[in-house]
Amino acid sequence: MSENLLPPPETNQAPPASPAAPAAPPRGMAVVAGVLLVASVVALALAWRADQRVGSLEQELVRRQQDSAKQAVEAQMLAKQANEGMGAAAAKVALLEARVAEVALQRTQLEDLIQSLSRSRDENLLVDIEAALRMAIQQGAITGSTEPLVLVLRQSDERLARYSQPRLEGVRRAIARDLDRVKSAGALDIASLTIKLDETMRMVDELPLLATAEPRREPARAAPAAVRAASAASAASAPSAAADGLWPAAWSDTWNRLTASVWNEVRSLVRVTRIEHPDAALLAPEQAYFVRENLKLRLLNARLALLSRQFPTAQADLQSAQQALERYFDRGSRRTTAALELLRQVSLQARQTTLPRPDDTLAALATAAAGR
Repeated sequence: MSENLLPPPETNQAPPASPAAPAAPPRGMAVVAGVLLVASVVALALAWRADQRVGSLEQELVRRQQDSAKQAVEAQMLAKQANEGMGAAAAKVALLEARVAEVALQRTQLEDLIQSLSRSRDENLLVDIEAALRMAIQQGAITGSTEPLVLVLRQSDERLARYSQPRLEGVRRAIARDLDRVKSAGALDIASLTIKLDETMRMVDELPLLATAEPRREPARAAPAAVRAASAASAASAPSAAADGLWPAAWSDTWNRLTASVWNEVRSLVRVTRIEHPDAALLAPEQAYFVRENLKLRLLNARLALLSRQFPTAQADLQSAQQALERYFDRGSRRTTAALELLRQVSLQARQTTLPRPDDTLAALATAAAGR
């Protein structure tokens, strides 16, 4: 193609000149036309080459875009797999942490077991005695009795005596001191107090009221005793009287007994009583039932307060019961006197008591355990 664009070679032969031919164009125009032709050819070549390069670039861009899309899909798949792997790894880590915690717990338990197995007989004995003492202290605080503490102290002394360890003699001496102090402390017997209250409640229905006129039975009971003594004396003297023939003496004794019984009956018909509260004497018969029932309720409340170890409440109920007995019931009756005496005993014994603690024994146990 470039060969066609080149100008034809110049020949040395000149065309024959004819005088009639027109004049040739100037040489500069031909050069310009040639240059323009060459420039256009070069421009066309450059344009074609640029078009080829643009096409190759487009193909390269399409290829790279496809590669980028494939890589993006692969990256998404890899990211998804990585997330799944992270979840599995997190689950495995949590499982491993649980296993590690379980192993740590088992290790701690194993260390405690090894430590307990490695203890000597002395340490085991001291630990058992201390645990038993603390349990006995709690039982005594709940029940209010010194029996659990006394029993544990005795058993501990017997165990130490069988063990026969010289370095534990200080513990035995401390146990002996605490045992003497606990025995000397007065413990409250709740069972006996409740029995006394039950007996008093049983007697309430039989107690005579001031508003109810009842004959005195005490003098009538004393009279037959005198009569029996007189009859015994007369029976003893009967043989001698019969021997002497003194029959009027026997008639005299019979007459004395008869007059004494008649006099006692006459005295029982009239009774003079000093009443400090007039409303007790004016108590209606239908109200007597409620007085007795209220007294029983007071005694029952006192019994429940004793069982629950609420001593101030028990004292208040016992005081109210005593006041009711002294106000509405006949204090000259033996049954009323017995009921008042039972209530006084319960009121005196129902006091809050502080149980002694075996501090000497606990201190000696701690010293012996620290000395090893």
